[in-house]
Amino acid sequence: MNGLLYICQMALPQAFLESLTGVAGFNRSSFEAVHASGEQVTSIRVNPGKNSGLDLSGCKQVPWCPYGYYLPERPSFTLDPLFHAGAYYVQEASSMFIWFVLQQLIGTDTEKKVLDLCAAPGGKSSLLASYFTNGWVVANEVIKQRAAVLVENMTKWGTDHVVVTNNDPAHFQSLPGYFDVMVVDAPCSGSGMFRKDPAAMEEWSEHAVQLCSQRQQRILADVLPALAEEGILIYSTCSYSMEEDETIADWLVQEMGMEAISLSIPSDWGIVETLSPRNKATGYRFYPDRIKGEGFFIAVFRKRSMVTESHRLKELALPILSRQEVQQVQSFLQLPETHLLFKQGEQIRAVPVRWYKDLQVLAKTLYIKKAGVRIGSIKGKDVIPEHELAMSHLWKGHFTPIDLSKEQALVYLRRKDLLLPDAPKGWNLVAYEDLPLGWVKVLPNRLNNYYPAEWRILKE
Repeated sequence: MNGLLYICQMALPQAFLESLTGVAGFNRSSFEAVHASGEQVTSIRVNPGKNSGLDLSGCKQVPWCPYGYYLPERPSFTLDPLFHAGAYYVQEASSMFIWFVLQQLIGTDTEKKVLDLCAAPGGKSSLLASYFTNGWVVANEVIKQRAAVLVENMTKWGTDHVVVTNNDPAHFQSLPGYFDVMVVDAPCSGSGMFRKDPAAMEEWSEHAVQLCSQRQQRILADVLPALAEEGILIYSTCSYSMEEDETIADWLVQEMGMEAISLSIPSDWGIVETLSPRNKATGYRFYPDRIKGEGFFIAVFRKRSMVTESHRLKELALPILSRQEVQQVQSFLQLPETHLLFKQGEQIRAVPVRWYKDLQVLAKTLYIKKAGVRIGSIKGKDVIPEHELAMSHLWKGHFTPIDLSKEQALVYLRRKDLLLPDAPKGWNLVAYEDLPLGWVKVLPNRLNNYYPAEWRILKE
């Protein structure tokens, strides 16, 4: 009875199925069967910047991403300290295809300015941060609450060349021709996620698809002026509807002067190549009955139109630390010469020197939620370290982390009292399997747990 009930719950909307009749790669019988099967695919992408003891035995690699893996079953990520340490990100396999796109079009020339426009919760932004290791990644989210989640996930990822912003797409018009690469994973009707989220079927309608298509055009029209000439646009949705996929590709070519780019993809991957009806722009469809993953559409474009106006981008003077403040920070943490310290309010932050002027440009026009790595603040004669420092690589060479057992790590991540009788006095990093989890301060008669209260594990 339970199985029958589940199949009934997974009955796909008839209007939705009929709308896909004749769409490239759509096979109604196998498509319905995979949705009724109850199969769930779980995949993660490993953080190449954090070597860990992650056990990947029994896991198969995602074919289009060298750091992507399918898990044989879904564990409790909440109760895995390595998840909180940023050792990996739980990401849907189809969306990892962006890595393959970058390999084919960008290669090793990774010193690029990159925008992830619709970035929360952070899957694609963390992927971009891992690919563009010497680049400059701006991860933007327009919704304030989702931007907070994006900050958390990018902090855990631990990279120092990422800026998180909370802006409307139109705000980026003040940065004409600034970005070399732009990723727009546009808000959509979500039909590609029906298998993972059956409740999304209740919200689907032909009217919703039309509204999403109009919204996607508005978002793209607002942000494309910020893409450099010859810059690359990666457009994606988790929708099967042509109005949100091939129709948008046609519009980008016809109305926005973009040039569609074709990719060379192994045929045995099961990805379906499509052509838009009017301009034959190439796109790629992911169907769950053909690939191991969820529904996804992606198309890639190059900007050919000239930037008609030349703007000198103004900089905002971000305050540099005083000589005394620098000496005080250096007594706690000696940063490499590749990084520069600046202040945002009372908070001291570090950013790669080569991107400091770019940060000044962004700060002049955008609302920045996170930039570089927040080192800490100065209180009297003390430096109070921040969690972002623990999650980054900048602590290395200055602290020897105290490795915790899994039980101790979970106590720490719940922000409960931790007993470490042999820990030296003062600030200490605590870690699990050599990956830092955060700070504790050992005082003569107690130990203070500094894990961020808003991130603590509530599940027992």
